[in-house]
Amino acid sequence: MFHTAFTGTQKTATRFRFLPPFSANPFHAGTRALFPLFLLALLLTFTSPARAQEPAPGHYNPATTIVVGGDRSYPPYEFIDKDGQPAGYNVDLTKAIAEVMGMKVEFRFGSWAEMRAGLQQGKIDILQGLSYSDERSHSVDFSPPHAMVHHAIFARRDTKPVRSLEELKGKKVIVFQDGIMHERLKLMGFEKDLVLTPTPAEALRLLASGQYDYAVVAQLPGMYLIRELRLTNLVPVAKAVVSEQYGYGVAKGNRELLTRFNEGLAIVIKTGQYAQIYNRWLGVHEPPRVTREMALKYGAMILVPLLLVLAGTALWNKTLHKRVAERTAELAQEVTERNKALEALRRHQDKLIQADKMASLGTLVSGVAHEINNPNGLLLLDIPILKRVHEDAEDIFEERYQEVGDFMLGGVPYSEMCEEIPRILEEMQDGAQRIKRIVNDLKDFARRDDVGHKEPIDVEAAVKRAVRLVEPTIRSATGSFEALYAGNLPPVLGNAQRIEQVIVNLVLNACQALPGREKGITLATSLDGESGSVVIEVRDEGVGIAQEHLAQLVDPFFTTKRESGGTGLGLSVSAGIVKEHGGTLRFASTPGEGTTVTLSLPVTSRRS
Repeated sequence: MFHTAFTGTQKTATRFRFLPPFSANPFHAGTRALFPLFLLALLLTFTSPARAQEPAPGHYNPATTIVVGGDRSYPPYEFIDKDGQPAGYNVDLTKAIAEVMGMKVEFRFGSWAEMRAGLQQGKIDILQGLSYSDERSHSVDFSPPHAMVHHAIFARRDTKPVRSLEELKGKKVIVFQDGIMHERLKLMGFEKDLVLTPTPAEALRLLASGQYDYAVVAQLPGMYLIRELRLTNLVPVAKAVVSEQYGYGVAKGNRELLTRFNEGLAIVIKTGQYAQIYNRWLGVHEPPRVTREMALKYGAMILVPLLLVLAGTALWNKTLHKRVAERTAELAQEVTERNKALEALRRHQDKLIQADKMASLGTLVSGVAHEINNPNGLLLLDIPILKRVHEDAEDIFEERYQEVGDFMLGGVPYSEMCEEIPRILEEMQDGAQRIKRIVNDLKDFARRDDVGHKEPIDVEAAVKRAVRLVEPTIRSATGSFEALYAGNLPPVLGNAQRIEQVIVNLVLNACQALPGREKGITLATSLDGESGSVVIEVRDEGVGIAQEHLAQLVDPFFTTKRESGGTGLGLSVSAGIVKEHGGTLRFASTPGEGTTVTLSLPVTSRRS
């Protein structure tokens, strides 16, 4: 078993040793940063250090080294090189993620069956190269895909070619054990005709020796191994018969570790490191692209001899240029479509990362609510009893006052405390009720609601809950906050928690935009009878937004407050929620004067 360690903050910390193999047991396969910080502050305030618990087994612990599993023979994705070191696309990508996230990782390579079993046994924390399938998703949580793996059918040159997996029925087919194609061919009913090997290299060697009919192997590793092993009698007879999403995988439930890798992957993609790693390992194995410059170069090499021999062939010259232009246009269209696909993949990855964060947020809020509600419930039960005790003892205190004069009570003269005690008890009860209301608002805000579940809701009630939720932030940001409610607004068909999330994001953005407490914020609700919409408007007297940035405000990860901890996800998530509700989100701003955000939601004909 191969083993190596890598520290994200110190690239030179590398060591190698051999470990005993695992037992073979294959298995089947948004908010902005301020809100989580607010929850963390609550947790630190109300939770005693003596009650802190150790992290659950199998979950990510930042103080430990993460064991990353890989296949010892799956080039160019992951393999052991001639110097005995881990190499390949997956290894470089994992090192880049570990470096940007400050994580320590340890590579452990072996047969694929050993790695799969090790993940389920807890000996492996994460697999860096795992193809997605519905069956595997029952026991594995997957990251967003960072590559697509195309699988091909290989055969000897004298073998009859086939074009699809279905044509392999009745043939002896070689696959490597526990790979995604092993699982797929079993589901297609080919299990009795399958010949299993521990690695793709063994599968191709067996086929090249004249045994069996075909081998189904990932296309890039297959071509790579044929060249490296000099298996010149093998050729791919059907390319890209199956394409699978390829990414990281952790044991079911280890969401904290997966979220860290998802965040690191997004950063590596944004910084351009991903493109460099991809081109280094995978781009060199793709067929070279025909560029316009190449087409013109070779066109000229053909045209010059022809012009010397056939000076009068002007018609041929025009035809050739036309063909070059058509091919160039086709290539430009292909590049455009590929860029669109990459952009869609990036947006999907961003949404998954945000979903992971919100799932973790829900768990955190549940824990905070439980820890706060228990002692606060005792306060709500005990304070009324103290008030009754004071009422019963008041006559006794008065008699003593009349008999002996003023006396000390709690270090303060009774003549002063007789007026203060009822006020103190009343303030304590009001404060406990306020804590209970805030915790309930937090639970409502972070509750995981059913996707697509909508019902008629009172928008103003949702707005008021959102304002209560961020009231401490409002008080620290400005001394002039005004909420103007129209009252008696018609219901809106939607999800109250999602609307609250949008209002929280808008109000927090307004608070962050203020240069000082002397500047104010105004929140107003109204009904637009002409368009049949409920309108929520948030105006601030902040620094404003440059005109060239207005069109980018809802783009994922776009933020003008990066240096102060902004993530650029709040408005992106809010815009998606508003779109789901059939509403609109408009921005108007003048630099130096402030910003106005207008949220419109269509009213429903149904009454709640």
